[in-house]
Amino acid sequence: MVIDSLAKAPGKKHRNRSGSVLKTVLRRCVIAIACGSFAGLAAGSLSAQDAVALPYGFQGSQGFQGSQGFQGNQAFQDNQSVSVRKPSIDELAPIQKVDIDTQRERLFNELAEEFEAFDRLGSLVRRVSLLVKPSVIHIEAHKTETKGGARQSYDEAGSGVVIEAMDGSLWVLTNRHVIVGASPREILLRSSDGREFYPSKVVSDASTDVAVMRIDNTGLPAARLGDSEAIEIGDFVIAIGSPFGLSHSVTFGILSAKGRRDLSLGEQKIDLQDFFQTDAAINPGNSGGPLLNLRGEVVGLNTAIASSSGGSEGIGFAIPIDMAMRVADQLTRQGRMRRGYLGVTLDPDFTPADLAAANRELVQAGILSGALVKNVRPGSPAEQAHLQRGDIIVQFDGKAVESDDHLVARVGLTPIGESTPMIIYRGGKRYRTEVSLADLN
Repeated sequence: MVIDSLAKAPGKKHRNRSGSVLKTVLRRCVIAIACGSFAGLAAGSLSAQDAVALPYGFQGSQGFQGSQGFQGNQAFQDNQSVSVRKPSIDELAPIQKVDIDTQRERLFNELAEEFEAFDRLGSLVRRVSLLVKPSVIHIEAHKTETKGGARQSYDEAGSGVVIEAMDGSLWVLTNRHVIVGASPREILLRSSDGREFYPSKVVSDASTDVAVMRIDNTGLPAARLGDSEAIEIGDFVIAIGSPFGLSHSVTFGILSAKGRRDLSLGEQKIDLQDFFQTDAAINPGNSGGPLLNLRGEVVGLNTAIASSSGGSEGIGFAIPIDMAMRVADQLTRQGRMRRGYLGVTLDPDFTPADLAAANRELVQAGILSGALVKNVRPGSPAEQAHLQRGDIIVQFDGKAVESDDHLVARVGLTPIGESTPMIIYRGGKRYRTEVSLADLN
């Protein structure tokens, strides 16, 4: 706007010509700036700072005078040509190289800072592995089975973890499918330091796929157990086992999900399911090995994988350690698991949507799931607790019931003969009752 007003102002001709020169100079200056920088102006070494100051002053034939001013040889005379020289690549190269080097150095420093945090995580995984490995056992079971009238023998590898029973004795906790079909003298156990020995006693439970093997005079340390109720989805976990017979291998991942139930696990049938899901690599041979948190505590027992290839595809399942230890405690003390019996038939098709449709007051009260009773068996603990067909069981033993499979697992692991509280909904009303479970067997 200032340039246009000067060019149009009335006065002597040299003002108009000088105004034209000024516009020409500024246009070339703008072009030079767009190309990168000024190298200089003919007849007077005009700097970028001087060029920016041009619009702010103009005096007679003396030329332009801005904030820096041009006097004597720096003044522009009439008909004097002005040229702008673009800097060469050779002149720009040192500057560009300095800028690139500075930027790379900054990025390397940022990477170093981020690596320190990541390296601390890696160091933690290494320390957990070293700490827990002495409590992890490699298992080789020699099995014989009859198929088509012919007897076949084969070896199966798996893993286990040393636990301490209530009486102070040491046992190896593992999956039943790892050792089923083999006698104690056909089950070879190997510790991380290479020692080999056999269990003195083997006890297992088919409904949970949990087994324990007693070991004597080994001096092995028992693993520290964590709280599987406290671990959350997204927490880091470590799996140790013997994938494809490679003993004491370590993999790393996160807890992907909790409460996986009603899984089809090939030929074996596990009635009581409440699995963790993890993306830590689990392969054949990992079964029975520990799933650990970053405190070095066992939070699960690696059990199965979902795979179309037979190897790890990022979907592994582990029995929560709280559940496994409930079973192990009964196996070590009683020699078998006493499974709780309620005496109801549940509707497997009942969903939270059905619950909301049945009674909106339940949803408003925060009750979003439950199990629908289809039938009550005569003389059962459920009948004694006055349960009826159509009741919705929303809470058992102080915990919300998520589905029929969840209730089955909870009932099966509840101690026999103890009074257990329940909350049910019937006809839009909430009732409290108590039940004393019987032994299913």
